Amino acid sequence: MSLAPIVTRFAPSPTGFLHIGGARTALFNWLYARGHGGKMLLRIEDTDRERSTDDAVAAIIDGLKWLGLDWDGGVVSQYERADRHREVVDTLLAEGKAYRCYASPQELAEMREKARAEGRPPRYDGRWRDRDPSEAPEGVRPAIRLKTPVDGETVVEDHVQGRVVWQNKDLDDLILLRSDGNPTYMLAVVVDDHDMGVTHIVRGDDHLTNAARQTHIYQAMGWPVPEMAHIPLIHGPDGAKLSKRHGALGVEAYRAMGYLPQAMRNYLVRLGWSHGDDEMMSMEQMLDWFDLDAIGKSAARFDFAKLENLNGLYMRQTPDDELYSVFLANLAYLPGGREFEARLDDIRSRRLAQAMPGLKERAKNLVDLLESAQFLVEDRPLQMQEKALKILDDSARQTLAEVAGVLTDTPDWDAASLEASVKGFAEATERKLGSIAQPLRAALTGRATSPGIFDVLAVLGREESLARIEDQAS
Repeated sequence: MSLAPIVTRFAPSPTGFLHIGGARTALFNWLYARGHGGKMLLRIEDTDRERSTDDAVAAIIDGLKWLGLDWDGGVVSQYERADRHREVVDTLLAEGKAYRCYASPQELAEMREKARAEGRPPRYDGRWRDRDPSEAPEGVRPAIRLKTPVDGETVVEDHVQGRVVWQNKDLDDLILLRSDGNPTYMLAVVVDDHDMGVTHIVRGDDHLTNAARQTHIYQAMGWPVPEMAHIPLIHGPDGAKLSKRHGALGVEAYRAMGYLPQAMRNYLVRLGWSHGDDEMMSMEQMLDWFDLDAIGKSAARFDFAKLENLNGLYMRQTPDDELYSVFLANLAYLPGGREFEARLDDIRSRRLAQAMPGLKERAKNLVDLLESAQFLVEDRPLQMQEKALKILDDSARQTLAEVAGVLTDTPDWDAASLEASVKGFAEATERKLGSIAQPLRAALTGRATSPGIFDVLAVLGREESLARIEDQAS
């Protein structure tokens, strides 16, 4: 007998961008489903109409696509399924598994106050659970509550947390429908997961207490309870709850900081999960290795320095043509990227592609790469940075005038030939190579740092290089 296919879901609330914790949850769901030949579904939990926005939905979808995470079928809106949620409540009422509660806000406040005074957690006291409907006050719209089991215990065998047990006497009758007729989150999640065929729920451990209550709804409806994996939240490097200073930003912020999506995937998958000592992993390896039972119970710690180092490794190991394509695809998201893109004509695009081997060696992210590539698209005369101007004193400008003639006479304009010519000039004039290379770098790029100077000369070409040198020579 074949096992049913695995179905996971990612179900964010559209109240902001796809934050880093949500991105990791989506990745874990995607890896587990895809790695086992199953499906991952996408549901937008947009029942909070005041805080849910179309822009946030678009940002979440854009973030998932940037990370390379796809999903099966269309995007499901939880709000649009409200009629189905109410239909389930009608079933529970008809079967005596739910009841109408007419407790007023004042009564509920009194219950909470009494519980606090007695040192108990605030709980609804079940006063309408078994009362005759004829006692209902006129003109009051009731909330609908589930008849939660009062005896025994509720157990969840969690892939990450292990066996988790709740005493049913400590759980009150949760609300399924508010008095305004709107379904609660707890109800909607269960109905949607059941109807969508979700077999495995992978989410943050801040939802762990919800697991018991949602299990009661599954049981009341006679539905199978999905397997669950509640993953620890991400903390900062100091062990405190992740905040913006630690990196609790939207995925779009990491894109704007120039991180590669494959590096982000690699970094996120290792936040709470590992495979031996493997640091860098291809997507194929992640799919082959990832498993829910290997996720740790402790909170993962987000470390910008580790992310940056990993991203730098990916930058250097990515093939030049692939990195060139990724760079162009992300330009619009980088600070100053649109201006750079606007100046890329055919000649400058070819220069950029040719310069990629040298550019990527010095860059930890695409922002670094953009900064070091600026000299390729700038018009003459170059705007000199302050450090470059300090290099170009009278002696340096005289050196430029002399070396320009040597370069002009170099027959083959490639890095090796240009290096041989300049080294020969340095030996003949008893100069150190650095005293020639630094003025050349300043004149050619307007900066004090750049890729190898002979690569810069080769990339810019004979005409542009000599013209830039002449602009600064005395």
